[in-house]
Amino acid sequence: MTATLIKYNQITEEKIQELAEENYAHDDMYAFIEEYGQDAFVQFYEEYVTFGEDHCYEAVDAFIDAFGIDCLASFEDAYYGQYDSEEEFSEQYVGDAYSHQLQDLPIVIDWTATWETNLRYDFTFNEGFVFNSNF
Repeated sequence: MTATLIKYNQITEEKIQELAEENYAHDDMYAFIEEYGQDAFVQFYEEYVTFGEDHCYEAVDAFIDAFGIDCLASFEDAYYGQYDSEEEFSEQYVGDAYSHQLQDLPIVIDWTATWETNLRYDFTFNEGFVFNSNF
């Protein structure tokens, strides 16, 4: 079914028209509506595009997948970046926070255990993106 055959409510139609005048892409708007619904489009689409352009759309989608569209306003507060694994994030996070204390210690750190026993309670790893869960 193409976007032209779908019947949108008046508020959604007005928002599509308004955003089209501001050069938002029709296909992207229709895809968002299909994915998240008309109410979410009216309420969140501009913020979604801003975050997607400032960071990346994959990160925004991963955040929505983990926390829901209603939490979108917290994306920038929660977003910690993209990592290949929980272990990579753990090493970076601990290194940033405690590098001056750890650099001279003769220790080996188990980054998997660090994630599993400590960090996973405060952070969410979804599709390679890390978000602070306490927003």
